[in-house]
Amino acid sequence: MADAFSLLLTWQNLLLLLAGTGLGIVVGAIPGLTASMLIALTLPLTFHMDPVSAVTLLIGEYVGGISGGLITAILLRMPGTPASIVTTFDGYPMAQDNRAERALALGILASVVGGIISWVFLAGMSPSLARFALQFGPWEYFTLVLMALVMLAALAHSSMVKGLLAAALGMAFALPGIDSSVGQARLTFGSDALLSGFGLLPVLIGAFAISQILRDSCSVDSGTATALPKSRLPVAWSDARQHGANMVRSSVIGTWIGLLPGIGANIAALVAYSTAKQLSKEPDSFGKGHEPGVVAGESANNASIGGALIPLITMGIPGSVTEAILIGALTIHNLQPGPLLFQNAPEIAYGIIAAYLVANIIMLVLMWSAVKYIARLAQIPRAGLLGCILIFCVVGSYAVNNSFIDVWVMIGFGVIGLGLEAARVPLGPFVIGFVLSPIAEEQLRASLMMSDGDVTEILTRPYALLFLALAALTLMWPVILERIRSGRTRLESDHA
Repeated sequence: MADAFSLLLTWQNLLLLLAGTGLGIVVGAIPGLTASMLIALTLPLTFHMDPVSAVTLLIGEYVGGISGGLITAILLRMPGTPASIVTTFDGYPMAQDNRAERALALGILASVVGGIISWVFLAGMSPSLARFALQFGPWEYFTLVLMALVMLAALAHSSMVKGLLAAALGMAFALPGIDSSVGQARLTFGSDALLSGFGLLPVLIGAFAISQILRDSCSVDSGTATALPKSRLPVAWSDARQHGANMVRSSVIGTWIGLLPGIGANIAALVAYSTAKQLSKEPDSFGKGHEPGVVAGESANNASIGGALIPLITMGIPGSVTEAILIGALTIHNLQPGPLLFQNAPEIAYGIIAAYLVANIIMLVLMWSAVKYIARLAQIPRAGLLGCILIFCVVGSYAVNNSFIDVWVMIGFGVIGLGLEAARVPLGPFVIGFVLSPIAEEQLRASLMMSDGDVTEILTRPYALLFLALAALTLMWPVILERIRSGRTRLESDHA
């Protein structure tokens, strides 16, 4: 860890982390633009960087992108990122009550506290979990990926069926190309362009950036007038005593929810907000400009980043779309996230941990000193932004292989992403299914080869059975819950 910090604190990497965090804050403060989109767009820029510098830049963008959303959530009731939706509940009423500076100050402090507390878990748990994961064989990894896909689908914002459909569709699009096991082309339909399959970067840029551009181009506005903060952000040492317990509790909730694949920062913020409301002596004040509401939401959504990074670097399982893109970044640099990352590339594994802590500190400095100016981005016309983003999309996709085929792939998946969202099919399971499908196939084939095709060997693997049981329980839980509710309703009616 000390070596990772010494490497990170060189002027080149520190400058990249500063640039990434600042750019993330700016993008996060613009409604409609997300950290996932930013990381996908800047991924081509990391091709010629060393892996440590590339990871440093992307981690900074991730932290800044999640944190920056609180600015427009408080000032405009327009969350810059989905993770800041809960912040609008009390942050915007505070702004309407001429307490915008107070809401911004509490939101920024809560974000930093959440990030630091989740870093403690990230630094403390990751090496131990990685050593534990070294005991896993192909069966364990296959069932772990299967469990992650099922949980992602089940916890999608729409129905479970649509979530499973999205994951299956993503896995299907990962099939064309050369079969690595037998070296033969499959599902290429005679096209040489499909021999290498669909590139990860064009798919990611298309599914998120292009689909967002297509959707926003139908309703481009010219900006919204808002009262910007003018005075110094008010905060005092007494706030630590007043909101400290709420910050710590919400940060722990956000970290542990971040560990679960597919739930995301917005759900973490909602759970922390609900918990704070239930434990409060003034529950009726929530939603009317109550300070603990802002503190709970911002502590949890930032803490969920550290929680989501734990399964990413220890087991190679992305907890959200952004982590899936980070896996793509590591893959581009010939690095495989998982337990061997701590053995084969410890400078990367510990570099991610170190970069996350320093990015939170940089985020505090930047947002505290420049929040008044960043808030003006909410007034920029969206038409100009969309045009610039489209140029970056085309250049980024073309730069992968210097081929216009990747540009067409990007456009095609942009249309697919737009269609999926129009049908209320979530994009998260679709993209993560695309990323995890090759891993699942490779591990399943290795398992079958080691057992001579005997599937029953899985019954002798306790961890594999545990992951299968969790996947089955996730699928069956809605049915079980419905049975419990119907039984309770019958008992109440009989009693009446």
